[in-house]
Amino acid sequence: MEFFLKSEDNDDRAIFITGNFNKWNPKDPKFKLEKLDESNYYINIPDEWLNDEIEFKFTKGGWENVEIDKYDNITPNRKVQKETKKNQASVEKWRLNWGPFKKEFFPTVELIDDEFYIPQLDKTRKVWALLPFDYYETEKSYPVLYLQDAQNLFNEGSAYGNWEIDKKLALLAEYGRGELIVIAVEHGNDDRIKEYIFDNNAVTENAEGKKYLRFITDTLKPWVDRNYRTKKDRENTGIGGSSLGGLISIYGGFLYPEVYSKLLIFSPSLWVEPNNNFPMIGFSNPFKIKVYLYGGKKEGSKMVSRIKLFEKSLKKLNAQKLYDFEVRTNINEQGTHQEFFWSQEFPRAIEWLYIDSLESPVKAKNELEKYEAND
Repeated sequence: MEFFLKSEDNDDRAIFITGNFNKWNPKDPKFKLEKLDESNYYINIPDEWLNDEIEFKFTKGGWENVEIDKYDNITPNRKVQKETKKNQASVEKWRLNWGPFKKEFFPTVELIDDEFYIPQLDKTRKVWALLPFDYYETEKSYPVLYLQDAQNLFNEGSAYGNWEIDKKLALLAEYGRGELIVIAVEHGNDDRIKEYIFDNNAVTENAEGKKYLRFITDTLKPWVDRNYRTKKDRENTGIGGSSLGGLISIYGGFLYPEVYSKLLIFSPSLWVEPNNNFPMIGFSNPFKIKVYLYGGKKEGSKMVSRIKLFEKSLKKLNAQKLYDFEVRTNINEQGTHQEFFWSQEFPRAIEWLYIDSLESPVKAKNELEKYEAND
């Protein structure tokens, strides 16, 4: 079947077609359109690849770059019968980095404390809560994610940019998939390395990672559970971060598996633990832990290989029945060690860690496909 596309709002990104014929993969090289001129594109898909009723969308390589209408709204799936043989379509605008975002779905951001006391370290720290946009209009309880490096998560003015998690949570909320509380803990500036290293004198002397994790787990979490409507059980509690923040979150999950069932690990500094020699607690009945691993190929020569080795180690522990890890790994071919790429990955990680796990496998799969197809 032939597909013709007209788009005046173009840039250098390639255009792809995706649908129920390729499992809604938004960047399938077999379904990249040929550029005919500045505004016209074309692809011919063999009939044997297609369903009788075809549902499809156009993207520029991802759901963060899907087609939208001139009012910045997500368009419904396109539908056509295979017997039509030829389809002519047009796209008015393209989404860029998941945006635009609707302000009415932005989370309620609260400063929990400008100087939250850390008894384990005898220090204070700024701690934030990002609550669902309708938190104060409901009586619901919510799962929680504890994230490191709050300075780079949502506030403007960071020297390195930020993840824009407020915008990404708004995007998920727009689709009814953003029911989550995020607790963001600012790092210790000059003490960041000491606090995010568990025990490695070759990197830093007098590492404070063990005490920091005790703060998150034994002090901050109980406070949050007392003061917000949280789902307190491990199945609804996660921890995560990037770089050294990702590294300390691995320790958190391994040392407190009875507390955290979800690990969001972006570009972890695994060079600190090249042999994956993380301390763990063994249990007679292993806890199930979901681990979302992300890294970029352009982050350095060893980032991807270390992530793959870490993934292999987790699977080995599964085989030994010491732990029960469910791992998803995503490697970005263009990814560098920057907040922009972690921002891109955040909604995908949240959806897999939190949304899918709260639904039956079949329902989760159907809802995910429906969400992505309409995203």
